[in-house]
Amino acid sequence: MVLVAGILAGVSTAVAFAMQAFRHNVEGFFDPSQIVAREAPVDRRFRLGGMVNKGSVQRTPGSLEVRFVVTDFAHEVPVVYSGILPDLFREGQGVVAKGRLGPDGTFVAEEVLAKHDEKYMPPEVARSLKNDKEGGAASSAAAGEGGG
Repeated sequence: MVLVAGILAGVSTAVAFAMQAFRHNVEGFFDPSQIVAREAPVDRRFRLGGMVNKGSVQRTPGSLEVRFVVTDFAHEVPVVYSGILPDLFREGQGVVAKGRLGPDGTFVAEEVLAKHDEKYMPPEVARSLKNDKEGGAASSAAAGEGGG
């Protein structure tokens, strides 16, 4: 019985450590509207997804720093990234950035991922953009009905 209790205690401890490591390494996904609504964590890494605003990409001469704006068509979040961007990174295209939210509201990206063709978009980004477009259309329709 003592041996069985020891094995159970060992397995329980291992599972507890594994769960703690898993929770620590899981990165949530947030769109710009959620970030503006302060739903995103301030003290942890997470993923930001949306579309790169056209005309927003600014490169710092003499460095790898790039600044751009990610939108979900309802809100915008400025992003700063220092590194080599994927070849498919473009304005008006879908993007997922991994990093942290800075104290000034700028997302400091550690990694930037771009979609690989016109048909692919990360599922979270597609859902977020679809919901925001539908919500915006419904809001516009409701505003049009109330004004006439």
